[in-house]
Amino acid sequence: MGELGLCSRREADRWITSGWVKVDGEVVDTLGARVSPEARIEIDRAAREHQEGQVTILLHKPVGYVSGQAEDGYQPAIVLIRPENRWAADPSPVKFRQEHLRALAPAGRLDIDSTGLLVLTQDGRLAKQLIGEGSSVEKEYLVRVEGKLTPDGMQRLRHGLTLDGVKLRPALVSWQNEHQLRFVLRQGRKRQIRRMCELVGLSVTALKRVRCGSVPLGGLPVGKWRYLRPDEKF
Repeated sequence: MGELGLCSRREADRWITSGWVKVDGEVVDTLGARVSPEARIEIDRAAREHQEGQVTILLHKPVGYVSGQAEDGYQPAIVLIRPENRWAADPSPVKFRQEHLRALAPAGRLDIDSTGLLVLTQDGRLAKQLIGEGSSVEKEYLVRVEGKLTPDGMQRLRHGLTLDGVKLRPALVSWQNEHQLRFVLRQGRKRQIRRMCELVGLSVTALKRVRCGSVPLGGLPVGKWRYLRPDEKF
């Protein structure tokens, strides 16, 4: 089901145990059941309605919060998803419900000391699109730096660096001003930009993600959140 793009693996487990999946006309409610590639898979309308009710939230993460699980005394960014923190200018008509927090997970990470656009979603298909292996969705960052760039530094930032034994994909990197760089990446290794900069003689003093795919951070204030609109696609 995941390979067919019908849902995420987690969703598939729920659909199967809920009796929402038929294989060749027979309900299959046992996890791990094996079927042939030619099998006809049918999904109950209840599963589709569950999927359509899933939400995706855009948060302007402040410094001092971790993206995922709490660690080292730092709170996870999801604690900011409260009615009082919703952006007053959010154009979405969706009314906040506590169930929107169930299985809500970050699709990508921002370090504790980074800020900007953090996407949290209940939709496993969207998460796979943003952070799955082979994802090609662009993420744009504004990065304030100190230090002196090595002579070949800019070219190496754009293509030629290796992290953890893995050669990085080509990146778009340019100067915004004398203290700030603009990065556009199509991958997201741990602390990638900070480590890239260190390799060419720079240290990062501030990092802000301003876009994921075609969805910009825009005017969303720090610490506020809004719902992804139906017309917005990454």
